[in-house]
Amino acid sequence: MALRNIAIIAHVDHGKTTLIDVLLKQSGSFRENQRVEERAMDSNDLERERGITILAKVTSVDWKDTHINIVDTPGHADFGGEVERILNMVDGAIILVDAAEGPMPQTKFVLSKALKIGLKPIVAINKIDKPDQRADEVLDEIFDLFVALDATEEQLDFKVLYGSAKQGWMADDPSGSQESMTPLLDMVIDHVPEPHVEPGEFKMLATTIESNPFLGRILTGRIVSGSIKPNDQVHGLSSDGTVIERGRVSKVLTFKGLERVPVEEAKAGDIVALSGLMTTTVADTIAAPTVKEALQAQPIDPPTLTMSFRVNDGPLAGQEGDKVQSRVIRDRLHAEAEGNVALQVTDGVDGDSYDVAGRGELLLSVLIETMRREGFELCLGRPKVVYREENGVKLEPIEEVIIDVDEEFSGPVVQKLAERKGDLIEMKPSGGGRTRLVFHVPTRGLIGYQPELLSDTRGTAIFNRVFHEYAPFRGKMQGRRTGVLISNGTGKAVAFAMFNLEDRGPMIIEPGVDVYEGMIVGEHSRGNDLEVNVLKGKQLTNMRASGKDEAVKLTTPKKMSLEQALSYIADDEYVEVTPKSIRLRKIMLDPNDRKRASRAAAKAS
Repeated sequence: MALRNIAIIAHVDHGKTTLIDVLLKQSGSFRENQRVEERAMDSNDLERERGITILAKVTSVDWKDTHINIVDTPGHADFGGEVERILNMVDGAIILVDAAEGPMPQTKFVLSKALKIGLKPIVAINKIDKPDQRADEVLDEIFDLFVALDATEEQLDFKVLYGSAKQGWMADDPSGSQESMTPLLDMVIDHVPEPHVEPGEFKMLATTIESNPFLGRILTGRIVSGSIKPNDQVHGLSSDGTVIERGRVSKVLTFKGLERVPVEEAKAGDIVALSGLMTTTVADTIAAPTVKEALQAQPIDPPTLTMSFRVNDGPLAGQEGDKVQSRVIRDRLHAEAEGNVALQVTDGVDGDSYDVAGRGELLLSVLIETMRREGFELCLGRPKVVYREENGVKLEPIEEVIIDVDEEFSGPVVQKLAERKGDLIEMKPSGGGRTRLVFHVPTRGLIGYQPELLSDTRGTAIFNRVFHEYAPFRGKMQGRRTGVLISNGTGKAVAFAMFNLEDRGPMIIEPGVDVYEGMIVGEHSRGNDLEVNVLKGKQLTNMRASGKDEAVKLTTPKKMSLEQALSYIADDEYVEVTPKSIRLRKIMLDPNDRKRASRAAAKAS
């Protein structure tokens, strides 16, 4: 069969995974009576819960005697490392753009990477069935984006389709035949070139890695030259040509629909998964023993945020998780960094902490959420920005932020981002009484901003961000404006005590939960920290009187998600994460230690 390799790339929520569902169904990959989950490619629990694609995955369809390998890529900027690697494997890309929202930051990011390596994308304008669709304007914006990204004349002559992945159709015209995805599949066959094959022995660049309980480590990539069979001798080469290991390929798997199928031989151009190698990893070359030169991987953009992961040393450590030792945490973090090239793990200042650097808060919080579900207990420091120095000038990462907001709320948004050292670049109406604001904001100014934005706009704002550049440091920025309420004892929180503390500020814990000295139980309404007693019960007497025994009515506590907790804490606080709980605490639990440290800091400054 003829062969095509394509990636589907787009901004988050523009419909990539839904489009692949429809392509699989219409190409006959499933039986008529087969039960298929919605968004079948989003296979792990976190992807289903959050409604986003986190890991790039390969599937395939057979269409008119052509085998089409399709790669579904993440649409969130924090997982851009996945997209950058994947584009090495394909010869074409379908850029999916929402007919109402138009090109967004991640569209720009992935399109720039695709154009840089010479791909000629097919543009598919999706969600044409939306009442606020503006397909003609969106097409003009896409063309302007191609021009701004220095596309060649050949790339500017891109093919365009319109349709609705949800309704299962694509057409050459917005008012065209709304029947099926046939025009899209035909366009892939006609306009995406066959894979480029080099002469010579077997060579393949490992692009993704996963572990399988039966097959062990599975490395996926595209065969650049030669062919491979099960039991063939191969070796792994690092980027400088050093031999990492020698071994045999135990299984060769190709992709058929949602399944991986073992084959007797795979040839150059095809995307395959190999098992049998123990230490070769992403960005390494798997090749026949006679090959001495490694394939060069696409460079990955550097991380912009770093966070400290350390052993949970609180009084409640080890009660909910079973993986608490620093050695186990270290091994897990290094295993994650091996497969996710956008992550960097280094040892911290002491033997019990590790600094993990990544693209953004979401990338790090997904890793933390995965680890806590595996039974880990961790203490996490506040996310910090990765600075650079060039010619004696301190540089910090700046992000491009696009916010779609109702016109009445645009004032507070501009004011808040100006306080966070943001520059307003563009302000224009985006239809339906909404305004699109474009800012360049330092990454450190965006830590913890999203909950504040949703509060300022009553939950109506749409917030998108992508790394823009490193620029000179923009000066000191005001941190959290409120202090916290800290427990002064250890035990179970009592509703009566919490009721009497409500005028001090909102609580973040519920009655009956275990608290300990130094744990944060609420937000102080003033700027300083305050130690409080949440363990004090009601004074009991043997007198009964009307109204004395009425139930205490508490205000609903301000529960925080993992991302909110990480962005809320100050530099002297930790987030304690266990499989069942997320707690906030001071780094120094003893109040006397905290006072000594604050006096020392005041003297030093």
